[in-house]
Amino acid sequence: MARRRNQKNEELEDEVLVEQLEKKDKSFSDILEDNQKTIIAVLLGLAILVAGWFAYNNLVRKPKMTNAAYQLSQAQNQFEQDSFTNALTNPGGGFPGFLEIIDQYGGTPAGNSAKYYAGVSYLHLGDFDKAIDYLESFKAVGTVLPAMKYGALGDAYSEKQDFSAALSNYSKAAKATENEFIAAEYYKKLGMLYEKQEDYSNALQAFKTLKEKYPTSVAGRDAEKLISRVSSRMN
Repeated sequence: MARRRNQKNEELEDEVLVEQLEKKDKSFSDILEDNQKTIIAVLLGLAILVAGWFAYNNLVRKPKMTNAAYQLSQAQNQFEQDSFTNALTNPGGGFPGFLEIIDQYGGTPAGNSAKYYAGVSYLHLGDFDKAIDYLESFKAVGTVLPAMKYGALGDAYSEKQDFSAALSNYSKAAKATENEFIAAEYYKKLGMLYEKQEDYSNALQAFKTLKEKYPTSVAGRDAEKLISRVSSRMN
């Protein structure tokens, strides 16, 4: 008798379980059917977004980047000839200068490079505020460009007699790269500016680092003489 009851109970539980599963299946199907239009619209929207991105990347962005690099070349030629005013505004041949390239192609790698060139151009022309503005906006990446950016900023701030900012940027420039020529040059500039500020302790440290890390560099060849000079002033 007890076995029959248990068997009957098990059969009832199985029936209830089947009914629940059927309800769940039906509920899920109903949800799909009721929201079919919404789901299709969402999937279609995603497809349009993906297609739009590929179209923009291949038909707009890449050609714009290529054109920007081409447009930059003539201004670079003027820059290399120290014709900084022409490089900024009128490099010739119908090509745009750095300033126009920044306006038209600011979001491209060439437009970003133009900001560095513009900053250095203004530095040579003696407009140190504009030099700082363009150099600050330049996004420097890699193992050399950050050092070049900070070094040029150090020069600009030094010319403005803002020696605290100059020292900070020379220090960043020296530490931002292992390139022997660039790092050594900025350790030397760092030490010399500390020396000018009569901060002989920090000047000595900069010259010692120059000697230890880059003894065979052009700047490093002067390290012993610089160390000797600063040491004599500390006594």
